[in-house]
Amino acid sequence: MKIVAAFTVVGLLAVCSLAGAKSIDIDFTRVKSIDQYDHYWSRLPAELQALRSVEVPQGRITNGQLAATAQFPYQALVYSDAGDGYYSLCGGSILTNNYILTAAHCVTNDLGQVAPGGIMILGATDRSVIQSTQQRMTFSGAGIRVHPQYSLSGIRNDIATIRLDTPAVFNAYVKPIVLPALSDTRQFGGVEGTATGFGRTVDNGSPSNVLMFVRNPVMTNAQCNLYWSTSSVQAQNVCLDPTGGRSACHGDSGGPLTVQDAGSSLQVGIASFVSSQGCTSGAPSVWVRVSYFRDWIRQNSDYVFRA
Repeated sequence: MKIVAAFTVVGLLAVCSLAGAKSIDIDFTRVKSIDQYDHYWSRLPAELQALRSVEVPQGRITNGQLAATAQFPYQALVYSDAGDGYYSLCGGSILTNNYILTAAHCVTNDLGQVAPGGIMILGATDRSVIQSTQQRMTFSGAGIRVHPQYSLSGIRNDIATIRLDTPAVFNAYVKPIVLPALSDTRQFGGVEGTATGFGRTVDNGSPSNVLMFVRNPVMTNAQCNLYWSTSSVQAQNVCLDPTGGRSACHGDSGGPLTVQDAGSSLQVGIASFVSSQGCTSGAPSVWVRVSYFRDWIRQNSDYVFRA
């Protein structure tokens, strides 16, 4: 049986004033996993409800590789207002100094309603402290754009953009990602991919305080469909090989999957979902294929694609 769970599974509470970027802080006594909520499980088919009490195997985003300062300057931390006093934790990537690219399920609730706003942190390698490299700013619900055909139940069109209330300042620690050019038809099967994020280091544990990464080959969709059905993984998706237990995990949602291209990091995927049997269950992590949504990204941000 193929079972799906969205990556976004933790919520953090912001407790300080949002007036200045450096004054934004997180109260870690208020950390709560979204899979502790009834509504997280109620969206699953009835036969899968038993998984709520099943222990899952350990899962790591990297199986143990720590990111260096400025190694992934395009990484964003997205804290969306969950509407219950908590902020859900997700990843994202910097498109421009105004826009962040992320997953739709990172900025919507179970009813498909857009979050009223949130906090964005750029330039972080340790989210538990306020680093001099960090830029912290807010975003509003009016600045969130979710794909109009986004489907939570089918996890289709799981893509969104966020406009920052204050433009980012680019430097060695904060830089935009590169997306595939309009003429780029490559599928990247067999190319080494890099996944980054602050997600859980174990399936039933807490998200990582520090930025982690994993490298494994990008799969062809035909290879991925040996694990996932064609209803789950389609042309709008791309998968990362799960060999060695190396996988994105809960909390990494919305974050980037990149490949090296002409000396630059090229984003090919957005973290979307993993098997609810565990991040290291042997099923590939599934991502939104960026090239499939180039027109939508162009219409919902100020990113300029190369020809």
